[in-house]
Amino acid sequence: MTGDQIFLFALFGAAFVFFVWDKVRYDLVAFSALLIAVVAGHVEPEAAFEGFGHPAVVIIGLVLIVSRGLVNSGAVERIARLVVAPERSVPMHIGVMSVVGAALSAVINNVAALALLMPLDLEASAKAKRAAALTLMPLSFATILGGMITLIGTPPNIVIAQYRDRALGEPFSMFDFAPVGLAVSIAGIAFVALVGWRLIPARDRPSQVKSGEEAGLYVAEARVKEGSKFIDMKVHELYPLANDNDIAVIGLVRRGRRLPGFSRNETLTKGDFVVLEGDPKSIETFMGAAEFDFSGSEKHEGGVAGPSLTLIEAIVPDGSRIVGRSAMDLRLQYRHAITLLGVSRNGKRFRERVRHVKIQPGDVLLLLGAEERISEIAGWLNVLPLAEGKTQMLQRGKATMAIGAFAAAIAASVMGFVTLDIALGLVVVSYVLMGLLNGTEVYEAVDWRVIVLLGSLIPLGLALEDSGGTQLIAETIVSATSGAPVWVVLAVLMVVTMTLSDFLNNVATTLIAAPIAVGVANSFNVNPDPFLIGVAVAASCAFLTPIGHKNNTIIMGPGGYAFGDYWRMGIFLEVLVLVVAIPTILLVWPL
Repeated sequence: MTGDQIFLFALFGAAFVFFVWDKVRYDLVAFSALLIAVVAGHVEPEAAFEGFGHPAVVIIGLVLIVSRGLVNSGAVERIARLVVAPERSVPMHIGVMSVVGAALSAVINNVAALALLMPLDLEASAKAKRAAALTLMPLSFATILGGMITLIGTPPNIVIAQYRDRALGEPFSMFDFAPVGLAVSIAGIAFVALVGWRLIPARDRPSQVKSGEEAGLYVAEARVKEGSKFIDMKVHELYPLANDNDIAVIGLVRRGRRLPGFSRNETLTKGDFVVLEGDPKSIETFMGAAEFDFSGSEKHEGGVAGPSLTLIEAIVPDGSRIVGRSAMDLRLQYRHAITLLGVSRNGKRFRERVRHVKIQPGDVLLLLGAEERISEIAGWLNVLPLAEGKTQMLQRGKATMAIGAFAAAIAASVMGFVTLDIALGLVVVSYVLMGLLNGTEVYEAVDWRVIVLLGSLIPLGLALEDSGGTQLIAETIVSATSGAPVWVVLAVLMVVTMTLSDFLNNVATTLIAAPIAVGVANSFNVNPDPFLIGVAVAASCAFLTPIGHKNNTIIMGPGGYAFGDYWRMGIFLEVLVLVVAIPTILLVWPL
């Protein structure tokens, strides 16, 4: 080995130790490694930050933003609403949730897909009175598998596509990953639904869904708007939908007056207000499903470009401006375009209208408005927003436009009219113009730690490749498998990549393994595409630990999993992926 190779191998080795140790943020480790390489003269100063402008970095950031916009539009909720049915058997529930999760992961970021479906899975577990651990891990694995189907489903696919462009002159296209990704996903989902969930230790892990007073129940009002499917129906006909969303319908307001009792036999008419009791997210979801609106919604209207709205929960301290007064007294709607949607007071149910309730110290308010405005008004009211008490109001009326813009951009990219990064950028601009995203959300949607990690490792990977380091690793693999068929070499490369991905970030693993794959292919004088596809699949298969993929980390707390629980199902799944992927790769991408 040369001196350059020894230095870079040592630098990568030290970085990997810190990645696995996980006591220092991985983005800081990667950025520090980049600076060390620059100071040591192994990366040119003018090339140090070129990684941050790399198309793979741009695409990953834009995919996360587009995913947020699709969720805000309610487009994804339309599918998710059909998923939860507590009466299903465990295999059937896992099968349905996994198929939906994999399908969503193919078109939006797989972390976003899990974040959307996990609360539904927890809710179904609570209603079925089963441990959430039995179904959360299969859901996480399914969303990881689904990300393999398209270019934008998972970061390793994006990195591999862009590396192929640099190495071979042309990137992989949107659906080049689909044949192998679909085969692996179908086999994996069948396994987790029929067999895999049975391998999870049957500890008593109660669902994390909170209910009753612990969840913070609010009394709120929802307006029956024109076009609602419940117009001319009885109030009691709302009960099944309310039960599905953990909402209690406790009254009806008509012409400004609260009708007696629960009004269960009253006929709903346009302009009525249905009085609800529930937690913020359940209220928001119920209103969307029932096609109801909120009091004062006309103050927030803005057509296609109307702003995105946010619900916040805020505690009222003694001395607040609103103590002893009501939302009507302060003219919150008319002067400040802020709606008091609900009030929580130790489980008390109010007879008066929500906007007429005299607020007391200790009450918790549910405030609705544009995010920039609502923070200002919370300060003016001198109320204390809860750190976790924020709920995004979905703009379901824009779902069709959001889906259309996304589909048009993908089609334009597939047909070669524009590159994928430009197409996704245009989607982001259209979502901002539609009001699905505001300036703050555009930046909040991006996981900047991944961006810094990727931007830092790209120059380091190029330096290792230029030094001959990756070719040295490739020659070592070829030497170790001397005399074996090429498919065995592909299997060894995938096993090594899988092992790394179980302990390292999958982007870091892909950046290292991609040039090795091309080096191995060149050593055998065969097509490098099957080796690149193999690396993309293997880098996404982080099923043995909770640290290999963010989705596995996300479910660890809600599922009550221990570190050693993942391999029990994951080891068989990784073997299955190898058994299915290798022949499929060689069939679709001949050597």
